[in-house]
Amino acid sequence: MRIGYPCINRSIGCRGDRSFRLASYSRERLYTTVAENLACLQQILAWNREAAILFFRISSDLVPFASHPVCTHPWQDHFAAEFAALGSFIRKNRIRISMHPDQFIVLNARDEMIVKRSIAELAYHARVLDAMELDTTAKIQLHVGGVYGDREESMERFVRVYGDLDPAISRRLVIENDDQRFSVADCLELHEMTGIPVLFDVFHHSWNNRGEPFEDVLPVVERTWNPGDGLLMVDYSSQHPEKRPGSHADHLDSGDFSSFLAQSQPCDFDVMLEIKDKEASASIAVQLARNDPRFVG
Repeated sequence: MRIGYPCINRSIGCRGDRSFRLASYSRERLYTTVAENLACLQQILAWNREAAILFFRISSDLVPFASHPVCTHPWQDHFAAEFAALGSFIRKNRIRISMHPDQFIVLNARDEMIVKRSIAELAYHARVLDAMELDTTAKIQLHVGGVYGDREESMERFVRVYGDLDPAISRRLVIENDDQRFSVADCLELHEMTGIPVLFDVFHHSWNNRGEPFEDVLPVVERTWNPGDGLLMVDYSSQHPEKRPGSHADHLDSGDFSSFLAQSQPCDFDVMLEIKDKEASASIAVQLARNDPRFVG
């Protein structure tokens, strides 16, 4: 079990998700921004290693506008050495990496242009992981998409699009249960049709389920991951006490997380904390998990 957090470290004074407006796009602006993002990512990973945080979600903004037609510059070649160095550090320190494209990525959309743009964005994410020479345990997670008034047809459309994807993309994809449309049961059905692994979001499951306790679902979801996929990935959060239902907490609830660790035994997985204060909560979670035999840090 590795513990991680997404995209931004608020303790080190840099951001690995810097971007700029499309209107100001230029080769110089792109390369300057990517250089800063890659340098910050290296700092984040080094900080995480010292903190025993060995799971990290890389920002989709690492290379701004990479899937947009305006981006014709060979960023992979230009930064080949930097990507290789990052990949070497990741492998040497047994760090698990994931990416999570924005919600506008919808493979089962009825609009073919949305599907086309979604595939282009997923291809960019796959190229980032390939540039680091990471194996297929580095994953790209996405939601199933929209229901569009017909759940069965929408799921069938996902299956068709997924089946036509370049293997360079599909080998890295995992689907996540969401809090409104597609439950973990729906995702398991899609796994049966496609073989795609299911990433389990504990918080989403608490809002969108068919009455299954998460401790009963976890071993079923775990079996959707093959050895080449690595350990099951789990997203963890809890409800913000003062915001609308479904809002993620600002800080880790230590009691709730400790209960989660106990109830999830004996399944092994890597857990991504979707908590607003990011590395601060991840550091607390590391201390809470240190005596758990599954913990790797």
